[in-house]
Amino acid sequence: MSAPGSPLDPRYYQIGILGLLLAYGLLSLDFRISLTSIFSILLTAQVTQFVFTRRVGLPAFDPLSALISSLSLCLLLRSQTWWVPVLAAFLTIASKFVLRWQNRHFFNPTNFALVCMIVLFDSAWVSSGQWGHAAIYGLLIGGLGLIVLLRAKRSDITFAFLLSYALLLLGRAVWLGDPLTIPLHQLQNGALLIFAFFMISDPKTSPDSRTGRVLFAILVTLVAGYIQFILYQPNGLLYALVGCCLLTPVINHFLPGENYRWSRPTTGRNTF
Repeated sequence: MSAPGSPLDPRYYQIGILGLLLAYGLLSLDFRISLTSIFSILLTAQVTQFVFTRRVGLPAFDPLSALISSLSLCLLLRSQTWWVPVLAAFLTIASKFVLRWQNRHFFNPTNFALVCMIVLFDSAWVSSGQWGHAAIYGLLIGGLGLIVLLRAKRSDITFAFLLSYALLLLGRAVWLGDPLTIPLHQLQNGALLIFAFFMISDPKTSPDSRTGRVLFAILVTLVAGYIQFILYQPNGLLYALVGCCLLTPVINHFLPGENYRWSRPTTGRNTF
């Protein structure tokens, strides 16, 4: 566990990796997001973080988590209107301060905002195919994300999710008699790996104990499978994570563990 401002804080690594992914997407994959939208998302997130920091009386402004969330929005959210990304950035940060229980926020901020946008507005969607399905690039995302997870001590939940989700896709293919190339193709998805490495593994919204995190990952997989393959709705993983995050306090009650902190704060209130 690193001291405040230490370069060992895993959030620095997350910011670097997400920033590199965004730059690669803009330069090599023709991401359909303008520089104006990127700037608007990043600026709105920081301003919102600053305003709420002052409003709740935190001792210092911390831009790191807001930057991580806003970079994730830039990677995944697409819209035909300029104000949807701005609203998404505001909801991302505001949800951390408003939707709370026992001094921690309920939802992964980026996931919460994405679900709100795609449910409320037809002009918003999550772009998953933009990454392509090249296995080598999927491995690149996975390897970079793994570095982050090992530093954040949340690799168990990602491994449990990827294994259970892979088994779900493979089992469904066998049940339907589909060739195994179909589930393998579904697993070679950049958005899936970003979800696994940067969203479900969020230390502030995932269960505290290892057993709880493995259980949480399996629950997300099962709920997502029901939404995608029984209800035939897209974005099942995003909906599943929002719903299962409501169970995190229950899991922590029955399977308690140590509450994760990004760094050693000067006050117990600095949990945003």
